[in-house]
Amino acid sequence: MSEIAPMNDDQIGGAVTWTVPPVATARLHLRRFEPDDFDLLDRLNRDPAVMQHMGGPMSSDASAIMLRERILDYYQAHPGLGIWATLASDSGRCIGMHALNHMHGESHIQIGYRLFPEFWGQGYATEMSRVLIRYGFECLRLPTIVGITDPGNLGSQRVLLKCGLHPGGLRWFAHPAYAAYGPQLWYECDRDAWLAKHG
Repeated sequence: MSEIAPMNDDQIGGAVTWTVPPVATARLHLRRFEPDDFDLLDRLNRDPAVMQHMGGPMSSDASAIMLRERILDYYQAHPGLGIWATLASDSGRCIGMHALNHMHGESHIQIGYRLFPEFWGQGYATEMSRVLIRYGFECLRLPTIVGITDPGNLGSQRVLLKCGLHPGGLRWFAHPAYAAYGPQLWYECDRDAWLAKHG
């Protein structure tokens, strides 16, 4: 069962002020990354299995830049959006991360996730992605949410389909962040159609 916390008066019809999306499931919740989470992020990004379909393991320098620019600075620039650590609620252990943020160099808002391999196959990627999509549509009033994945990543393709996104073929992306990926499978959903089906 998933849950979105009710908005307070400051958030209804006004600027979003959440530092963490007000979402949780019976098994999972999110927290912000902090500067001292570098080792955690570096371990996730250096894992060959995690990064198999994302251009290969990232260097520690690249992870440091990601933490500073793509995560911490992004929180300030885009309140309500971001990349968050995903935690198992029973143990508090970090299982990976989930994102609802801008694609590099694009106006599109994407759903994304990276999980440590020991937590694959337990439905966690789909579980938290679904509530983040609902949060994006219901709380942020986003018109569309997209997802991309490598054509060889069958697991992520299944996750995006289970989350209610629809395939839209192969696309190339010019931003250097995607250069190592090659063409990606594109998925998308719009707010009205998604809420009508999953409301």
